Amino acid sequence: MVVVDRMLSTHDFIRQFPALLRKLFVAMKNSRTARVVFRVVVGIALVPMVFGLCTAFYVNFNRTNLPNLDGFIRFEPPTMGHVYDANGHVLIELGWERRDIVRYEEIPDVVRDAILSAEDGNFFLHSGVDYSVFLRLLAKTNLRALVAHFSTVDREDAPNRPRVFPQGGSTITEQLVRGYFLQKLSSTKNSNSLQHRGILPHVLAFVIGVPGTNKLLLKIETIRLSLWIEGEMRKQYGSKRRAKEEILARYASFVYLGNGRYGFAAASDYYFHQPLETFTLDDAGKAALLAGIPKSPSEYAPTVEDLQKPTRRRNQILNLMVTNQFLPAEAAQRLKLAPIRLAAHDVEPVEAPGAVETALEELKHLGPNLGSEIAIDQLLEGHIQVFSTVDYRIQHVANVALENGLKIYERRHPQSRGVIQGSVVVLRNSDSAIIAETGGRQVYKGHTNTYSDYNRVTQSKRQPGSAMKPIVYLAAFRQGALDLDTLVPDEPISVVTSRDRPEKWIANYDNQFEGMITARQALAESRNAVAVWMVQQIGLDALLQTARDVGIRTTLRRYETTALGASEVTLLELANVYRLMAGGMPGEPHVIDKIQDTRGAAVYTYHGRGSFANGNDFGLAMIQEGLRGVVRIPSGTAHALDSDAFPIPVMGKTGTTNNYRDALFVGCTFGPNGITVAVRIGFDDNRSLGPKESGGLVALPVFREIMLKVYQEGFVGPAPRFPAEMEERIDAYLRGDLAPKDATVFANPLGVPKFADDGTKQCSANMVLLPTYRCELPGNQPSTIYRSKNERGRSIFTNE
Repeated sequence: MVVVDRMLSTHDFIRQFPALLRKLFVAMKNSRTARVVFRVVVGIALVPMVFGLCTAFYVNFNRTNLPNLDGFIRFEPPTMGHVYDANGHVLIELGWERRDIVRYEEIPDVVRDAILSAEDGNFFLHSGVDYSVFLRLLAKTNLRALVAHFSTVDREDAPNRPRVFPQGGSTITEQLVRGYFLQKLSSTKNSNSLQHRGILPHVLAFVIGVPGTNKLLLKIETIRLSLWIEGEMRKQYGSKRRAKEEILARYASFVYLGNGRYGFAAASDYYFHQPLETFTLDDAGKAALLAGIPKSPSEYAPTVEDLQKPTRRRNQILNLMVTNQFLPAEAAQRLKLAPIRLAAHDVEPVEAPGAVETALEELKHLGPNLGSEIAIDQLLEGHIQVFSTVDYRIQHVANVALENGLKIYERRHPQSRGVIQGSVVVLRNSDSAIIAETGGRQVYKGHTNTYSDYNRVTQSKRQPGSAMKPIVYLAAFRQGALDLDTLVPDEPISVVTSRDRPEKWIANYDNQFEGMITARQALAESRNAVAVWMVQQIGLDALLQTARDVGIRTTLRRYETTALGASEVTLLELANVYRLMAGGMPGEPHVIDKIQDTRGAAVYTYHGRGSFANGNDFGLAMIQEGLRGVVRIPSGTAHALDSDAFPIPVMGKTGTTNNYRDALFVGCTFGPNGITVAVRIGFDDNRSLGPKESGGLVALPVFREIMLKVYQEGFVGPAPRFPAEMEERIDAYLRGDLAPKDATVFANPLGVPKFADDGTKQCSANMVLLPTYRCELPGNQPSTIYRSKNERGRSIFTNE
């Protein structure tokens, strides 16, 4: 009865409306005040009407100041950049946004249904804008907030006022447009600073406030671009359906789903460890959970600590899927009762952080020469992929070997557990490619090593100790004044370190002097006095020039003690020196082999460069044989490598710095097909490793383990053999069949030939500089003992 009465009342009102309208016009005609009020009301009503008409024209017909659509058509948003090893193994993923691109056909039906139910049920029907939601949004407009805006004079509390216009109602196309083309305007829509220029924005700001104006004009621009983009996509793909599919695929790849994941594929892998393409109807709960996140990732992205809001949101979308007939009601009910199970996330350490760091540094230097398409930002956006020379398998061997070597040291020095450091680099002899690089131990002071940490291979400049001596010998060999069988003096010798300091007397490691010995023996036993004597014969310039020729890029000090490793260099530089000596091939250390763009086309490929200036076969062959002798001669510092337990023929040299601060070993297999391994162990604060903790004791075992594993596993092929004639000469030396020689003529720093001092003195009881075995003293004369002390009274050397 009540309904009938209401219907009759409405009918009477409609029937009487014309008469009432005539009475209103008559009243206005007879009343001036009524006419004024009517005109004001009409004027006020015309303002939004005119604004609406202008807006309609702008969004439908204005096609000026449009963004470039080429990138959107190709769809190359920021993804993940990768650094790969030589075999295609991923060393690290890098990116501003962790995103995986998916095509429409790769999106399972259940995921598409969940997205459409959550965001845009009419997606395949409209042309970018769903006008049916406008009346619903208009009904939700907060008129009270609008009135409050005019009635409140104080504008300082504007951020705390309720919204005039409601949020939501955007189609999938509009959301994509805002995220792809209008990021800046979207990020500042709530700002109290007006983001638009012109009179109209200021008028609107006066009426609805600055934040309201920013949002309204953003919405208008979003609608305009959405209509335009859908039209262009239809032209591009030939039909509305295909255009819609492409837009949906871009949305599913682009949208942010929390925890640094962009796109449904990346989110599915992160939250469930499940590939997106494997989703079935049984995974509708997971699909609904993912589809619910874009509305507010901060609230709806699930975490172990907070699952309440994500669960509620998931269940809402499951209900919508039932309403849209995408999901049976009983299945939705079962899924709503299921708990959310998230995948566990363990922080996996980067296997090759040092190599990754070097690759990024190399990429920085390549950029200016190759153009803007080769840069760190391009890698972080996934526009390029870097393929390195690193072999993941060898990298793992190097990491384990270094850890084992450090643990052995720590067993001798328990107080150093966890704080001793080390570094390793492995180079390919043929082109100086870095095939493994360990810039520090995997866990240091409780912190897992990362690519952004201190890289002791490339960044740490420290003294190389006796590992520098082969460069001295090579410089002397290059002058042709001596060879390995030339006699050289192992006798007390002094150097001048500075003008205002007294001479420094040089000691050998064993505090003994052996008199005249062959250069072969001096190198094998690492005699300090001989190295200093050599550099005094050839001159510092010859040493420094040879160091530059073989790969030392750091400026060395002009001290004679540089011959003993007093100048600081990086481990990578030192490794490259030995690599060149072993293989004779020019090349600068590098870790990037090639760079590809998103289409797989190579935009950069490494080509060898560098040269061995003033090199000659005589000097190179001599130093190769000499370093092979360091291993084969029983008194050599690396003779531990000449055993049945280590069947790999190698050459190399130990290094121990002053006060045992660093222990080094650098060694190689022979020729271009070999490899070079450099190891350095020491403390970051430069404290001593302890008495007798030499390169042969501390660093050599790490080298040994790496070489054994690499060649036993066949990672670089069979170990090359040294030339037979080289091994035969060493055999002859060991048998005593090689006669020693005298030095001929050296070129001094001024280029004037000078004869080498043979190191002998006239025998006399008063002589202090006396070889230990070249002449006999009177029978009643005690053996001559050499001693020297520094300015602090501390013994520098003694042959006692």
